[in-house]
This record gives sequence, structure tokens and C-alpha cells, in this order.
Amino acid sequence: MYLTSEEKKQLFAKHGKNEHDTGSAEGQIALMTARIQHMSDHLKTNKKDFNTERSLVKMVGKRRNLLKYLMKKDIMRYRAIVKDLGLRK
Repeated sequence: MYLTSEEKKQLFAKHGKNEHDTGSAEGQIALMTARIQHMSDHLKTNKKDFNTERSLVKMVGKRRNLLKYLMKKDIMRYRAIVKDLGLRK
């Protein structure tokens, strides 16, 4: 697996309320971003892996929906997570 449980705990501790807060939007967005980066690196070497490409597109859509939800709910939390993860320019 590309992320160990310790790395996931650190990710959730940094972006969520604590390391056990796996349900917050920020934690889910951070985890999806790590998975998207991993899949993108995989696709750079395996250009014909269409299943991973489809999964990547679906994951980007799910992250976009979570970001849209967070923007409607609390714009300051949205801006903070976008800045931390470097998603927008």
C-alpha cells in the first residue's frame, strides 16, 4: 500500500481535528489528494492503464464535490485547506 496507517494518522492529525478524525471534510480532501498524486505518478509510467485513469477521474470529481461543499459551508476552512495542499494557483 502506498500509505501506511501511521502516515494516514499524521495526515489526519495535520488536516483534521485529531488523528482519529477521519470524517472531516479537510481530512478526506487531504487523503484524496495523496491518492490522486499517487495515481498520477503511476499513470506517468503506465500510460495505458485505463482502469487507474478512470479511477483518477472519479476521485478528482469526488474531491471537487467535497471542496464545493466546504466552500458553501465555511469559506475560511475551504481557503485554509486549499492553501495547505496547494490545490489552486
